Amino acid sequence: MFRPSARTPLPLRRTLLAAALLAALCGTAPARGAGAAAPRAGGTLAAAGHRLAAAPGDTTGTPSGDAPLWTDPDSPAARQAAEWRREGRDADAALVDRIALRPQAQWLDGPHPGPAVRAGTTAAARAGRTAVLVAYYVPNRDCGQYSTGGAADAAEYRAWVDEFAAAVGDRAAYVIVEPDAVAQVVAGCTRVVASERYALLAHAVQHLGRLPHTRVYLDAGNSGWIPEAWRLVDALRASGVADADGVALNTSNFQTNQASSAYGDWLSKDLGGTHYVIDTSRNGNGPAEGADSWCNPPGRALGTPPTTGTGNALLDAYLWIKRPGESDGTCRGGPAAGRWWPSYALELARNARG
Repeated sequence: MFRPSARTPLPLRRTLLAAALLAALCGTAPARGAGAAAPRAGGTLAAAGHRLAAAPGDTTGTPSGDAPLWTDPDSPAARQAAEWRREGRDADAALVDRIALRPQAQWLDGPHPGPAVRAGTTAAARAGRTAVLVAYYVPNRDCGQYSTGGAADAAEYRAWVDEFAAAVGDRAAYVIVEPDAVAQVVAGCTRVVASERYALLAHAVQHLGRLPHTRVYLDAGNSGWIPEAWRLVDALRASGVADADGVALNTSNFQTNQASSAYGDWLSKDLGGTHYVIDTSRNGNGPAEGADSWCNPPGRALGTPPTTGTGNALLDAYLWIKRPGESDGTCRGGPAAGRWWPSYALELARNARG
């Protein structure tokens, strides 16, 4: 069966994918032992509201309109809930289950991502689920702030991306590419040369976007950081957004679904119809006020549970990209960025509305 590539014009891609879907529904499509290909740039199957279920023994699966997302049974939240039950803290364990029993992203932020990517996507595929991954290793990551790090240079980063892509292979995944990397440059980070950063991001988007069952979303910050969405457009284009399935919004932030959707719709209009996903992991009470309101703010809550059923043709999924309960950094008494913080997890869960 013909598979449209990222270089196929978008209208033609959508026509071909719609025809393939119709053929599959009518029983005329050729059998595919590895599952159907995930549509690129536009989520045609998601918009149609169909799910292509994995066949028995299928080790790939396919992201689609109601694609089931993978929940790691050994996440920090799951381990915490088990520990508290052993200690007799059943009420606290039940609260943390609000995190542990829901799909969350796996962050790849160190050298040699291959083994972890392969393990996560394989476990998800065996469960008939789709992994959500975050590529987070660009040079001068986080502009020297709490999550500083990343590859030493461009060559190391390109090799890292290639290893990441090879490890995903033909298994299904949603991949969020480099949180904050575009927005920080637009906001004035002087640690990087904009053209070099954008070229590396384009490399990541292109190489991950070639994978047959992977959806790729280039991170585009949040509506509270750069309120004028148009300021991101040229940078996103230079960073390869045309080869992605869309952009990721509100990663590790607290903006409401309404604000993020409006922002995504503005970006979509300026970018020719691109889709988006929203991180809803901690936005249940919206953003906090005051200085450093992005860093471990008190009084926040879990947001909309992860789902690919959004009711918005441009919005492909609500995802928990930031893992609730993991610190933003050593502010407000928190541990290092990315470390599990039980008391903060409890607060998020306790404040959740459902």
